Amino acid sequence: MKKKIIFVFIAFVCILCSFGQNQKSSIVYFTSEISPEALIKIYNALGWKAEGKVAVKLSTGEPPASNYLRPELIADLVKLVNGTIVECNTAYGGSRSETRMHYQVAKDHGFTAIAPFEIQDEKGSFTLAVNGGEVLKENYVGASFPDYDSYLVLSHFKGHAMAGFGGAIKNISIGLGSSTGKSWIHSGGKSKTNPWGGSQKDFTESMAEAGKSVSDYLGEGKRITYINVMNRLSVDCDCDGNPAEPDMHDVGILASNDPVALDQACIDFIYAQKDGDGASLVKRIESRDGLHTLEHAEKIGLGSRKYKLVNIGE
Repeated sequence: MKKKIIFVFIAFVCILCSFGQNQKSSIVYFTSEISPEALIKIYNALGWKAEGKVAVKLSTGEPPASNYLRPELIADLVKLVNGTIVECNTAYGGSRSETRMHYQVAKDHGFTAIAPFEIQDEKGSFTLAVNGGEVLKENYVGASFPDYDSYLVLSHFKGHAMAGFGGAIKNISIGLGSSTGKSWIHSGGKSKTNPWGGSQKDFTESMAEAGKSVSDYLGEGKRITYINVMNRLSVDCDCDGNPAEPDMHDVGILASNDPVALDQACIDFIYAQKDGDGASLVKRIESRDGLHTLEHAEKIGLGSRKYKLVNIGE
């Protein structure tokens, strides 16, 4: 009952936000069920079909106890699209900063057992142009990024120590960024080797701009789509091997061909919680000015913060 009330509230907010706005609203699909069957159902609802060589982008998760999407949840969908799971190395140390170790983490976490797996920046970076960027003029993704025809972006929505939150936009910017690209985004386009020391505003805007470079290259939804899973909603990212326990319940699965609308809808679900649920996550988002990523993403044309929520679970 509580989830139904929250869904109705968010749908009402969506309608109010759309009044008097010229910008087109995007469709965001929702189900409160979190299961392999629900993932396939929401993927089919998108009306988007993976074609050619398919990359499934997700986080492999930092050991020993991060909240990455479990293989048993995603395996059926990955097999449905005949996907190769792809990742890039980190730029901050840990068990996934070097290719050999990262392949071992992918194996230990069960990903290599369900699908082919590739570290896309094993052989370096591929440069994407950033059109209309105010901070970045170029973005660096893994060298094998252009080898794939379609991208299915599976994101575990959660908090993040620096960005405030992580969802679809983070997954296609920092997530698809090579180790070089991660430093470039974090530093606001100031360093390819040092991710630390940039301004927060430049960092959040760089995420949006790097995400747009990916979207532009793949045809703004023609060759890429997005699914966010809202479970284990810790304030900490899957790059944290020992994340804080969540203080709110699982919400469900959301999907859209628009990454901005999708992340905005997830944010709205968090802000709609009652009785203190998610208070620490809201604090984390606001303390990092996380919503500015969405503001800037909409400004530069990555997508729309206005959306229509469609419940496919009933």
